[in-house]
Amino acid sequence: MTQLEPYVRIERVRKDFGGFIAVNEVSLDIHRGEVFCLLGGSGSGKTTLLRILAGLEIPSSGKVYIDGQDMTAVAPYRRPVNMMFQSYALFPHMSVERNVAFGLEQEHVGRREIRERVGQILEIVKMSGFGPRKPHQLSGGQRQRVALARALVKRPKLLLLDEPLAALDRKLREHTQFELLNIQKHLGVTFVVVTHDQQEAMTISSRMGVMDRGEIVQVGTPAEIYESPGTRFVADFIGSVNLFQGEVTATDAEGLCMRCAETGADMRAPGAPVALGTTIWMALRPEKIELARSPVPESAPGALPNQLRGLVKEVGYMGEASVYLIEVGAGKVLRVTRPNAGRDAEPRIARGDAVSLSWHRSSPIVLTR
Repeated sequence: MTQLEPYVRIERVRKDFGGFIAVNEVSLDIHRGEVFCLLGGSGSGKTTLLRILAGLEIPSSGKVYIDGQDMTAVAPYRRPVNMMFQSYALFPHMSVERNVAFGLEQEHVGRREIRERVGQILEIVKMSGFGPRKPHQLSGGQRQRVALARALVKRPKLLLLDEPLAALDRKLREHTQFELLNIQKHLGVTFVVVTHDQQEAMTISSRMGVMDRGEIVQVGTPAEIYESPGTRFVADFIGSVNLFQGEVTATDAEGLCMRCAETGADMRAPGAPVALGTTIWMALRPEKIELARSPVPESAPGALPNQLRGLVKEVGYMGEASVYLIEVGAGKVLRVTRPNAGRDAEPRIARGDAVSLSWHRSSPIVLTR
């Protein structure tokens, strides 16, 4: 392998637990300095794949390379890898400094170098003044940073993080996501993060892999995964989405038209190589839908090509945005989100109101599977 090749390469890795396939023929490339997130639901195989990278599980077949070296059968303690567990696993009887220094002491690093490296890493994670404290004297966010310092002080080439922020409350978790990114950029260590939290993966990852039933079903940047999902599963798993099913009735230079029985309307979308009569799905994100009290005539300037009438069933006020559940056609309920940009400059749309929904032709994503 050469320097031009990925920093981490997983080649057709499979893990079988007595007939249950936890990881199924996964191939993946991760580049130096990336924050790569493995995102999936419970039982998707993401944690098993992380443990294979750590050496805590040996694959049933396939290869794992780190920095050009075959690590498939190398013991965990001989890999240039460290792992930060969800529970943090701090020693309760040791001070912060001793917790961070523990791995270096086990490797018989000199005392002076240990002091220097512990001091440096505690400064980086903004815990310099907390060295003498015990874990029970720290907040959840502080314990998370100590665990991160302990994982980084050994200067691993690759840091594996298993649900690193799951134990934090929402506000602290959101704040810590950006702290984690700043630390990663400062040190340049490659991160592989396992999470089930979509918002967390979208915020911290440079790229992400969506896992389902032991397979990686799509890899891309957060924007690519969100705006251009490759399957209905990915579209539905990442964020909120409205899915419409129908048959292609026409195609032209601008795209295609689908007849949707659920809404009783023709729906237009960007072009795709799909034959007439093919069953397809259109995925439409809630924030792409315009909402108004009255329909805009198709002949009016600026009128959007996709329009429906509906009845507001529920309204959820979320502060920065409002969520509307709107029944259209033969009982299909759509989810619409609109930002609350003004402060009651006009009457709000309320439950029971009849409304018009519209969206651009470029907004839906055409899916064939």
